[in-house]
Amino acid sequence: MVNAIFAGEQFIMQIAFTYDRKQVIQALRYHFMTRKEIRLLVIVVNLFTIAAAVLLYFKKINPLSFVFFSTLWMMLMLVLWRILPNSIYKKSQTFQDDFMMEFDESEVTLFTDRGRQIWPWSRFSKFVETPYFFHLYFDNRSFFLVPKDAFTSIPQQQEVRDLIKRKLANTKD
Repeated sequence: MVNAIFAGEQFIMQIAFTYDRKQVIQALRYHFMTRKEIRLLVIVVNLFTIAAAVLLYFKKINPLSFVFFSTLWMMLMLVLWRILPNSIYKKSQTFQDDFMMEFDESEVTLFTDRGRQIWPWSRFSKFVETPYFFHLYFDNRSFFLVPKDAFTSIPQQQEVRDLIKRKLANTKD
């Protein structure tokens, strides 16, 4: 359900949604892979694994070294791609709730069966768009996911996208 209300010059958009598990897992993966320290770790492990493969090919190291770095790479990918996103999804009650969200010029309001949370736009530090979500970041580690499929049309999605960009244009990362 989406309602767009224009009261004078005041824009208000209401959406209702629940989270889709597969989409949330993908969003969490995106979040982890965009973290600088995780990207650096993945790059370093990949470089060591490639170097081990090259050195193995030229018989400069024994196969055990290559197996070690390959195993390290597989474990890292398993943790980042499967274990970490799934454990966060399972531990968080947030992803099980039904939501109603309201966007307006001064704030974002979230309604659940447990209550209401109001965030002024100044509370958000940045906005990232991924294929399934708008990620509204409070800081570098905490964010709220707004599903794009909660909007019934592309123009409604674009209105909220424009509002978010306008409101977060002057914020620092």
